[in-house]
Amino acid sequence: MTQSVLGSLTLGYRLGWNRQRELAAVELFVDAGQEERVDAAHLLRTLRELWAGTSPDLLLALPSTVLLADVLDHADAQAPFIEVHHHQLSDLGDAVQTAHARGARLLWRGPSDQTPEPPLAACFVRGLITLTPEDALTAWQAGDDPRSPVAPNQLYESVPSRALMQRCLDGRGAHALLGWPVDDTLHSLAHDHLPPSVQGIQRLLLAADRDASMEVLERVLGQDPVLAYRFMQGISSAAMGLRDGVDTLKHGLMMMGYSGLATWLQGQRAQAHSEADLQPVLASMVLRAELMAHLLDAGIDHELSQEMRLCGLFSQLDVLLREPLRPLLAHIHLPDRVRAALLDNTGPYAPYLDIARALEQPDTLSTQLLCEEHGLGLEDINRGLLRVLAATEVPLARARLV
Repeated sequence: MTQSVLGSLTLGYRLGWNRQRELAAVELFVDAGQEERVDAAHLLRTLRELWAGTSPDLLLALPSTVLLADVLDHADAQAPFIEVHHHQLSDLGDAVQTAHARGARLLWRGPSDQTPEPPLAACFVRGLITLTPEDALTAWQAGDDPRSPVAPNQLYESVPSRALMQRCLDGRGAHALLGWPVDDTLHSLAHDHLPPSVQGIQRLLLAADRDASMEVLERVLGQDPVLAYRFMQGISSAAMGLRDGVDTLKHGLMMMGYSGLATWLQGQRAQAHSEADLQPVLASMVLRAELMAHLLDAGIDHELSQEMRLCGLFSQLDVLLREPLRPLLAHIHLPDRVRAALLDNTGPYAPYLDIARALEQPDTLSTQLLCEEHGLGLEDINRGLLRVLAATEVPLARARLV
């Protein structure tokens, strides 16, 4: 993608989760701002080149009808899935049918009480349906009744609760949810101190048993924010007999060693959880950490990448552990730059943390304003985001959107 295209777009993303609570799709919000025209063909070509067979399905959300029309004019079977909102159909009906005939994969998006009329309905592979509060109540009361507003094999958004999420995915066979009811999921589990996951412990034990490098162990440990925090807490305690503070995962792993790590992990196993509904919560936080490590573009400076990843990984500990960040971080050693960003929103990492948070929202204007405020280029931010999203692997055996 040329500099002019990346520099003229503002991107954001939302994650989609399947019935196995695994990442299935990424919704990419694309806003052209005040640009009259964007090279849609170049945009599609770049996304196609970036995405691999192991990448999640990519859904393009294009609020601008002008940009959507340009994308439809160039889309074919190799393009990402393209969302067409119900209110855009009146202007783009012909373009939708032409793109469909060319093999483009289209998703109809709208509320449950509206549907596209024939012959447009045949152009869409699935629907992305917005559940209103009334829909949510009806879906809960209807259970498995066919009259439920939740239909099998469709995508849904605006699901407010864990109970309704389970009803959609497990009871009604929804294909995937865009977004996840994080707050209600954590509230319903009612953990005063959320333990690490069984999966995270097992992954790290397996890696240690295979004598994986410290870099690999660091990455595996960083796949579970709670496990990583407990590790930093343990390595920082007086019981470890350390005179100096250990402020990165890799340093802690080197100090603990393979046998010490295995012993510590076995001790964590007794209190670990295997709650599948937490997987999307944790995976979203890990993705933020990966994104921060790439936004800085630290290159070969592994120490900076470590710190940025740790900053992103621990940025939502208060949400997970139901305690303010300041007392939580008082129990562990952290680099000063990480601590400043997390507690005071200051220092060199704070702008990147702000942008990483903004990229998770459909309102892309905040990202644009933050880039202007901190003197960061949209092109670099967009490139980092696309690379991280494309590099996120999903199980090949899972069902795709088509």
